[in-house]
Amino acid sequence: MKQLYIKQRVFSLSGKFTVKDQEQNDVYYVEGSFMQIPKTFAIMNTKRDEVALITKKTFSFLPKFFVEVNGQERLTIKKEFSIFKARYTIDGTGIEIRGNWWDMDFQILQHGEVVGQVNKEWFSWGDSYKVEILDEEMEAVVIAVVVAIDCVKADQAAAASGGSA
Repeated sequence: MKQLYIKQRVFSLSGKFTVKDQEQNDVYYVEGSFMQIPKTFAIMNTKRDEVALITKKTFSFLPKFFVEVNGQERLTIKKEFSIFKARYTIDGTGIEIRGNWWDMDFQILQHGEVVGQVNKEWFSWGDSYKVEILDEEMEAVVIAVVVAIDCVKADQAAAASGGSA
């Protein structure tokens, strides 16, 4: 089992942050597009090769995010119409989320097998998540799912405050 840590700075103007291992070494780099349509987040390995891309669909009545890993669409996160509380669904090719993903406490499954789990670190400055990789072949997918869900949360927070992400 591999443990990675994401200390997110979603509200920084650059939209850049890193994913670190247990020894605090950078493992992945995440860069958001700034003032660009469509809004994207690229996830790159240490060689700066893109391993995943998250894209917010433009000109959509309700927010929708697409997650690609190694050039293949793996997941779609979309907001459902709801009057009282924001509700999202996650559709993926064999990917399922179980738990409270809004509070960043969930498991990621592929075809019913747990491949990763995420827990929010409560006593840290800013949003920080511990990501456990149980199937290392699914590492990029797991990281992409965590970043995508955090993008959705940031988008929802911006919409609630009257801004746009």
